[in-house]
Amino acid sequence: MPAIDLNLLRVFDTLLTERSVTRAGARLGLSQSAVSHALSRLRYALGDELFVRGPQGMTPTARATELGPQVHAALSQLQAAIAPRDFDPATTERRFTVVAGSYACAVLIPRLVERLAEAAPRAELVVADAAVDVLEQLDARRTDFVVGAVLAGPPRLSIAPLMTDTLVWVVRAQNPLAGAPIGLEELLSLQHVVISRQPALDDMRRANTGLLMHASWEDMGAFDAALADSGLSRRVGVVVPDTYSALGIVARSDMAALIPRRLALLSAQRGFIQLADPPYPAAPIDLSLLALKDRLGDPAIAWMHEVLCAVGAEV
Repeated sequence: MPAIDLNLLRVFDTLLTERSVTRAGARLGLSQSAVSHALSRLRYALGDELFVRGPQGMTPTARATELGPQVHAALSQLQAAIAPRDFDPATTERRFTVVAGSYACAVLIPRLVERLAEAAPRAELVVADAAVDVLEQLDARRTDFVVGAVLAGPPRLSIAPLMTDTLVWVVRAQNPLAGAPIGLEELLSLQHVVISRQPALDDMRRANTGLLMHASWEDMGAFDAALADSGLSRRVGVVVPDTYSALGIVARSDMAALIPRRLALLSAQRGFIQLADPPYPAAPIDLSLLALKDRLGDPAIAWMHEVLCAVGAEV
């Protein structure tokens, strides 16, 4: 094994995340020339170009992509091994990464940011969207936590209950059906805005990783069951990729959409939409917090896990 300065691996790990010499230098407190020099030394030591400059920034080579998860995991384990066991949130500059969808970003993350501003003002929070390799990201320590509606997970994961919500139908305030209970036939008289399934979560199911998560709010199944029982069908007006797009369309049309209650209440405060309870039995939706069990022994990860669960309980 060549004698490689560990600081070179820190530069490599940061470049793999940022894909930019400038941004990597800013995160590491180094100049652009220092980052470039470190990359040159690492290229020589490993005998590979590692990164190629292109229109999208620094693109990793196949060798860099292969090395990335292992280097990141090794650096994380080393950091955990030498870190002081008396973790102090008030002084930590730790970077925490949470995978969360638009719902959690609107309802949970703002309160988390408030809590961190008080208890850990120097910590860094990164929020990322779900990807097909989210389990691989957890294993490689590139992601610390995942928030989602989890159906099942492999034994190495801790799955903690985080918060519960219900689904409601929303229509614009000027809709003739607004302000009164809506029956199934009245609901089906409207066109619907459907939030499409997340391709990454569909791919995750097909990949047989052992991690199963709901891919959309309508994936819960209660509405489909109600339609099947009644022998009725609905009219889909628009298919959109996210909840906020659905809300924007509902506020400017006579369509209806099915979304979580807390998210609907945030929009209802502006007076654009009104809520209607489903005219059929609908189970609550449960969001969970995922993390690797063996990482909960890290004082920083354990503290952040506790904070996330506390914020979920407050919500």
